[in-house]
Formats: sequence, C-alpha cells, structure tokens
Amino acid sequence: MPNEEQMTINERRKYLYLVKKRYLKANRLERGRLLDEMEAVTGLHRKSLIRLMSGNLERKPRRKQRGRTYGPEVDDALRVISESLDHICAERLQPNMVWMATHLANHGEMETSRPLLDRLSQISLSTVRRILKRIRQDEPRLPRKGPSQANRVARDIPMKRIDWKEQQPGHFEVDVVHHCGPSASGEYLHTIQMIDVATGWSEQVATLGRSYLVMEDGFRHILARLPFPLLEIHPDNGSEFLNAHLVHFWKESVKGVTFSRSRPFYKNDNRFVEQKNSTLVRAYLGFARFDSVAQTKAINQLYDKMWLYYNFFQPVMRLTDKTLLPVDGQPSRIKRRFDQARTPLDRLCETDVLSEGQKEQLRTLRDQVNPRQLRQEIYKLIDHIFRLPGALPGKTEDVYKTLSASIHNQKGEGIPVTLSFERTISVR
Repeated sequence: MPNEEQMTINERRKYLYLVKKRYLKANRLERGRLLDEMEAVTGLHRKSLIRLMSGNLERKPRRKQRGRTYGPEVDDALRVISESLDHICAERLQPNMVWMATHLANHGEMETSRPLLDRLSQISLSTVRRILKRIRQDEPRLPRKGPSQANRVARDIPMKRIDWKEQQPGHFEVDVVHHCGPSASGEYLHTIQMIDVATGWSEQVATLGRSYLVMEDGFRHILARLPFPLLEIHPDNGSEFLNAHLVHFWKESVKGVTFSRSRPFYKNDNRFVEQKNSTLVRAYLGFARFDSVAQTKAINQLYDKMWLYYNFFQPVMRLTDKTLLPVDGQPSRIKRRFDQARTPLDRLCETDVLSEGQKEQLRTLRDQVNPRQLRQEIYKLIDHIFRLPGALPGKTEDVYKTLSASIHNQKGEGIPVTLSFERTISVR
C-alpha cells in the first residue's frame, strides 16, 4: 500500500475499536498519549476522537442521501464516448475518457469544456458503471434472432415439476444418457430412460444417435412393452424431445397424453429419472463410448433383461412425507419419511390401472423367472458388451479387469432386467 494512501473509514473504525479497549482502562495521562497517537494515525480531530472513545463506534446509516455529483452533461459525454468505443466495459472505458472526449471534440462529435474534462478525470469506476447501466436502459436494442424450431415448439409446452405425491401410474419423467466417452463427435449410442413417478417403473432402450427417427423407434419399443397406460411425458428442454415431429408422434400414438417439460437449468425437476440415470445406467455401463450397431443390439439385450429384473424383483422405497425442522442459527433441515420397500410391479398391482387378468399375467411371468440366474445373465452381457470392439478405446486388459470388477462389486440399486425382445409379452 503506498505511503500517501489514507485509511478508509472501515480501517479507521477497526483501529479505533482495538485502541478503545486500552483507552477505557487507561488513566488521564495515558489517555492523552493514546489520543495523540490516534490523532496522528487517523488524521481525525481530537474532539472527534474523544466522542468516539466515549460513545459507540458502530457506523450509523446516512440520514440524508447526497445529491448527484455528476450532472446530465457527464451522462451525455459518457453516452457519446461509450458508443464511439462500441460500448466497452467500464474498466476499459474509465481510464480513457478524457483523451477520447478531446479527440471526439476535435472531430465535432461532442462539445467539451474544462469543468467537464475535470469531472471526467475525477469520476470513479463504480460511478461509471452506474451511469452506463442507467443510460443504456433508454437505448434501442437490435431485434433478437427468431427462436429455433425446438424453441417454438417448447413455447407451447408448459413447464412444471411432477408432484412427488403423485399416486396415479402413468406420469413418466424422461431423459437421455449419452454414451460418447471423452468425445462427443460423430454418432454414438444414447439411452432413453423413462421413470414412472408413482411406482418407480423403469423403461429403457438404446438408440444409435438421437435423430427424430431413431427417437421415435425407441419410444415405439417402450410403448409396445409398457403394461399400463401412458398419461404424461415430462422431459427436459433438449431438442431431441421438443421438436414438432415427436410432439406430433405422441399426440397420434397416445391419445390424451399430456406433454410437459422441466424448467431450464433445474435438474431437480426431473429428479427421479436423474437418479436412475446413475443407478441403472452409469453404474453398469460407466462412461465408455459405444458407437456401433453391435454394441447397440447388445445393450438393448441388456436392457430387456434389466426391465424384468428391476421392475419385478428390485424393491424401491417411495417418499411419503417431508417435514421442515427449524434449527437455531442454521438453515432449516428437512426430515423425509419413506414407505416400506416394494417392487414396482407390486406397487403397480395395488392400483386400479390393470385388470385382474393383466395382474395375474405379470405375476405368472415373475414366478417363471429365476432372479439369481437372471442377474448372472446380466453380468455376462455386461462382460460381453465391454469385450466388443471399440467399447473402451485404447484399453488394456488391466483396465478392463478393474472396470469389470467394479461393476460386479457395486452395491447400488439393482439393474432392471427384461426378457430378450423376442420374449417380451404384451399385457394390454
């Protein structure tokens, strides 16, 4: 800090607060010496220091606001200078205002005077910021470019969050998981995942790319397998969902379906499917790149088995109550209560969306499946997928063994398993 720089008000008050403790304990002679020291350090008058030592050092709010220091002539000059410099930031503008004003005056763009130049040389950076912010409010703005096709479609789709208390099956959160590895170039595999909020029912399918044609094929695959009616589709704001083709597809394929979307940059609006992206996709396939037809077919076989394993055999817990608990001096804490863990199939059968015949058919299918054997088939398929060419670019055998061991030893929520696509049944 330069020697000639003066103390700020806050620095003076901090210094006086430290000296005050000594001042109150000192006798008359020592107080005189402390006042001499404080007068030399702070530059304040002796009577002011005595009042501060006897009173309160806390700063009081200003009773009367100061008037404007810089008048409209400074605003007009800043408007011309800022426009001439293409509206650069205040940090770049403030040190160059005087010479630029003189330069513009020589070209007849503005009028200057000695008082105006003096004010421009004295004005602070924060004041320049405030003036620029105020004067730019009246400037006409160029028209924005028209929204893209996806955004025009999105404007007609309401933003919301599906209530966690939803009891009616059929309200699905939808998301896409990218399997691009470290590079997002070229075509690669995507996982479309749909999670029912009420029951936790999971539907997954792998597509090579995410054009509207392959996305439609993936959704048709899911609709052919889904055992109960679809009431609502709730994706994020990705263009793979919000385009005219897919909106038309949903309206034509599922009569009466409701289309909603999450708020931009609010991932928690799709919290159920985001969680399953981790436990049902990343936990088993990791972050490797998959970009071949063979890998797509193998992963779809895996998802077929996972469909049955997860929906029929993996118990899930659902939130039943949230209580806000105030904590003294700290942010409030939320206490959550969950119900007894049950499989998505059991939760689905407790509702009235399926007929008794459909419920019996699904339970019979579950009785015919050995879950332990099904789990072994899942892990064999995972091993097969990672042995396919291109699954782990540049991998060594040690890397594969480490990844395979971490998959087999993970203790997260189990993977859903479905019968192979040829064995999938329709219960509607």
